[in-house]
Amino acid sequence: MPTLGVKQSHNLPIVCLVGRVNVGKSTLFNRLIEEQKAIVSPIAGTTRTRNEGYINWRGKQCIALDTGGLTFDDEVFLEKEIIDQTSKAIDESDVIVFVTSAEGVLPQERALARLIQKRHKDKPVMLLVNKVDSVKDERVLDLSEWAPLAFGMPRTVSATNGRGIGDFLDELYTVFHRNKKQAKAFKEPLPEEAITVALIGKPNVGKSSLFNKLVGEDKVIVSDMPHTTRESYDTLLTYTHDIPGEEKKDYLINFVDTAGVRRKNHVEGTLEREGVGKTLKAIDRSQIILLTLDGSQPISSQDKQLGGMLERKSKSVVILINKWDLAEDNSDTKRQEVKKMIYSHFPHLKFAPILFVSGKTGYRIHDIFDLLVQIWAARHTHIANRGLDKFVLDAVHHRLPTKGKGTRHPAILGMRQLNENPPIFEIFIKAKTSLHRSYVQFLENQLRERFNFVGTPIVIKMTKMKK
Repeated sequence: MPTLGVKQSHNLPIVCLVGRVNVGKSTLFNRLIEEQKAIVSPIAGTTRTRNEGYINWRGKQCIALDTGGLTFDDEVFLEKEIIDQTSKAIDESDVIVFVTSAEGVLPQERALARLIQKRHKDKPVMLLVNKVDSVKDERVLDLSEWAPLAFGMPRTVSATNGRGIGDFLDELYTVFHRNKKQAKAFKEPLPEEAITVALIGKPNVGKSSLFNKLVGEDKVIVSDMPHTTRESYDTLLTYTHDIPGEEKKDYLINFVDTAGVRRKNHVEGTLEREGVGKTLKAIDRSQIILLTLDGSQPISSQDKQLGGMLERKSKSVVILINKWDLAEDNSDTKRQEVKKMIYSHFPHLKFAPILFVSGKTGYRIHDIFDLLVQIWAARHTHIANRGLDKFVLDAVHHRLPTKGKGTRHPAILGMRQLNENPPIFEIFIKAKTSLHRSYVQFLENQLRERFNFVGTPIVIKMTKMKK
């Protein structure tokens, strides 16, 4: 059975940003990592699941964790889960950055200070006052107001305009050094050989449950309420492909949990629109997509739209039928019926393997890893010209080319591979002729069967030769 490796962290020091709602943690996080990764809005509780990113400062690098804003109000939706996620982030970190704002110290800050002193008293804490945008703003502050938090004199910054950020980073790296955790030079946050895999689907199909099972820990909040996930969340890990009879090999896989996508005219509010935008960006930067469907619900028009988009973007796809633990009939006959039904709704994704899984129980989750390795190999398959010449001769012998428009019978003069990842081929045909689309489909199927292009779309372009 394949084995799951450990998270790839490159042994970099970790800083965790914590604070109550609306103190500007996500704005500060984006400023520190120099990327608009976290959604920023004036709506309290915008950030729910922590974000991760890399801080590059003076040629050295560390990892930053952004966490959800805390209210310590049990009536607030998902407050317990957000506190749990914050505590886990603090446990993983080397330094805690306690973010407050120029509005002053509120009861939530005092509650958070007690939580840190009770559960994480051995961690170094840096106290920040955000939203201090100018010298004038700083002059009117009475910093003694922050003394009861018992974390020393606060530092003032402005995440909006960058004021004080450089001095803060200098001191942060000094704290790392003092605690024997050095920031390191590291050129690429995501190595080129990493496989980026995004889980996508409409809201509430169970993507976050699957994501947590795939990465081996409860990284993201899971709830029955649609749109719990608002931002894309990446986790890089090492997967050891260890199959009897095959050579053991390690793969870096970057899994991306995404916000659920509804039809455009059903999207409500700024947060959902931004979340959907980040999902679309996650699809663009991923090579493989886990298209997640709810096995307890019929296929919807939104499911079909997502499938069509993946075909247009030439993404490799695995179709996951989630919540299969709820199925009353789990027989092989029923599975074959469901597969036939799925392909009838997604005829353009017939290249995609279908897996029946459960994010709740972990049923067949490890089978996903083996498929990802096969698909990654397929996306990088290169066929030499000699092999393609033999392929064309065999294909034509098996079935003569059929014409498209016009009256002249087509002839295939040659075939070459133009690209890998995704595989793109070019067919050369006789001048003033054309191939019927069904024959191009036949060639695609033959390529897939002979060269094992599992889970991977094949693009075939036609070039008419001059006389």
